[in-house]
Amino acid sequence: MFEMSLRALLLPAVLSLAAQPPPAPGPGWVLLFNGKDLSGWKTVGKERWVVENGTIFGEAITKGDGFLKTEKTYKDFHIFLRYRCEADTNSGLFYHTDVTEDISQIRFIQVEIDNRINSHTGGLHGDRVPGQPGGGWIVWPAPDKAGVMRPWDWNDMLVMVEGNRTRVYLNGVRMIDFTYPNPRNTDGVIALQLHSGGGGKMRFKDIFLRDLTRGPGR
Repeated sequence: MFEMSLRALLLPAVLSLAAQPPPAPGPGWVLLFNGKDLSGWKTVGKERWVVENGTIFGEAITKGDGFLKTEKTYKDFHIFLRYRCEADTNSGLFYHTDVTEDISQIRFIQVEIDNRINSHTGGLHGDRVPGQPGGGWIVWPAPDKAGVMRPWDWNDMLVMVEGNRTRVYLNGVRMIDFTYPNPRNTDGVIALQLHSGGGGKMRFKDIFLRDLTRGPGR
């Protein structure tokens, strides 16, 4: 199975080369984060985003939303990353977005990340719900998958976006496989989020992307 082979290829490299950027898991995959600086990324908002020990560390220092977004836009893609929540944090991976500081005005789809059990990590949230400024839930994972997420520890996330279909895998388990019938947005940047409210702390590393629209290096 493709998703499982990706995980099998990547994790041994991560464990053995923790101080170095891991090798690409296969043809067409490229690193989005070089482990040294935030080249290729831009901050949105006033929250703190820095590189520490080969990881991206995000810390909420105000009550507003904060984002770290890619400079490039993406349409169809697969993305793999590892994340760890270091507080009772609500975060997420945004895609097909034009992310700005005012979350009530942006278009987005978000893969939910939350450090609390039964908070729908791996589900989709977004602006595709009429009459709900700032977004609403699109789909939740099944209740029996609530224990897949590892609080306070590293988690492996694979998101596969192809047309209007999104599949999310967490720690090797498929959380959702959802096809939206009439997507409003099919292109945009990818962004890491720190949710409003303050106190959030997140780490991300080993971020790989496979661009299905343009191919590698474009």
